[in-house]
Amino acid sequence: MKNAWQTKVNLPADTGLQRLAMIVYGLQAASLFTGTLTLFAGVIINYVRMEDVQGSWVESHFRWQARTFWYTLLWLVIGGVTTPILIGWAILLAGSLWLIYRVVKGWVYLNENRTMPN
Repeated sequence: MKNAWQTKVNLPADTGLQRLAMIVYGLQAASLFTGTLTLFAGVIINYVRMEDVQGSWVESHFRWQARTFWYTLLWLVIGGVTTPILIGWAILLAGSLWLIYRVVKGWVYLNENRTMPN
């Protein structure tokens, strides 16, 4: 006799992919505190698992996350190069706020099972 807690629940494949997208959003958010280490980890997961999400609604989140990485990296490079002339600090702040916006919007859409806009 199996207890209720021992019963395996078959989840749709999208649930695992959705969980993976949630982890990547978490890694992107953590990069605000850890530097770029977790940001790179998130994009590596994106590209390694991109084939698995093709054709599912989670694919739009993976594209959103990859674009978030590349534009954040661009802002970091521009901000880093221009910090000696002080404008770089404003660029780094703007890039951080933009990253927060992208992660929060993606997280909200993911929790509502909605695709990301193009």
